[in-house]
Amino acid sequence: MVNIDIGIDLGTANTVIYIKDKGIVVNQPSVVAYEIGTNNIVAVGNKAKKMIGKTPEEIEVVRPIRKGVISAATLTERMLKAYVKGAMEKRKIWGKPSICVCVPSGVTSVERRAVEDAVMRTGAKNVYIIQEPFAAAVGAGIEVDSSKGYMLVDIGAGTTDIAIVSKGSITSSKSIKIAGDDFDDAIIRYMRKRHNILLGYVSAEQLKMEIGSVYPREKDAVAVAKGKDLVRGLPVKLNVKSSEMIEAMQEIADQIVDAVKSTLETASPEFVADIAEYGIVLTGGGSKIYGIDKLIHEKTGVKTRLVSNAEFAVAVGAGTSNKYIKEDDEDENVELWEINDFE
Repeated sequence: MVNIDIGIDLGTANTVIYIKDKGIVVNQPSVVAYEIGTNNIVAVGNKAKKMIGKTPEEIEVVRPIRKGVISAATLTERMLKAYVKGAMEKRKIWGKPSICVCVPSGVTSVERRAVEDAVMRTGAKNVYIIQEPFAAAVGAGIEVDSSKGYMLVDIGAGTTDIAIVSKGSITSSKSIKIAGDDFDDAIIRYMRKRHNILLGYVSAEQLKMEIGSVYPREKDAVAVAKGKDLVRGLPVKLNVKSSEMIEAMQEIADQIVDAVKSTLETASPEFVADIAEYGIVLTGGGSKIYGIDKLIHEKTGVKTRLVSNAEFAVAVGAGTSNKYIKEDDEDENVELWEINDFE
């Protein structure tokens, strides 16, 4: 087994870092603010996110990770350096740390290499890369060593990863670039079309977190949407019901459900029987949207449950997956493994 000092979930929306015996030590937005002319970093994380839509022309705020892959390598590297440094201060780690980081199951070899390079430049001794749904399964406490098949659906901000895990590996997987950010976009489109109100992305995300729903609630929840009236161009506030959010988010939710159904349809009868017995496990911040578990259950007939540490399961799994990663005898510095290689 390898030694893992730090586990990282390098997410589209948030970067989460886990350290053994300390738990989650970093949970910050994957956002960077920098000066356009000098490329000097102005802020990262929560401070940078608060600057979205409020900066002068010379400062730009970006999310350097899009749909689960790095879109701005230098900014990602500098953001990671800040977060890893903060994580190491939580617990004294002598020398360079060994870091395990996760990638969506559908990334290309070039995209995997970009993640590996970015993490290596933070000062890591070794970088291990595993697929997000496997890490999520480990972090969720699933018995991944069992001969039984377990289905894991990890709904992040940029991607939804669906996998069947058995005997310490992923037997089949599917990754779609439909996830939490798409719910935000859907809310913005709905509010513009139905109420003639333009919402910013931060406001749309807040509305999603407060009353986002893909299944009817027993009682409608209400939240205040704050945006700009497209006719008058003035600030406006409007009470919005959770039942409206169902209409706004339905198309995106249906695409996620269809991907789950597709994975079930291609699974072997033996695995389907196991999944029917144990149920489908949901992880990721997007899985906390109200009713996603109920909707999947209704559409597939398979009981579905949300784990208690949904938004942290990937990072926890990355930090505790050492028994599933093998050393590369030919390269003691950096190695890149796919979980499927261990079958």
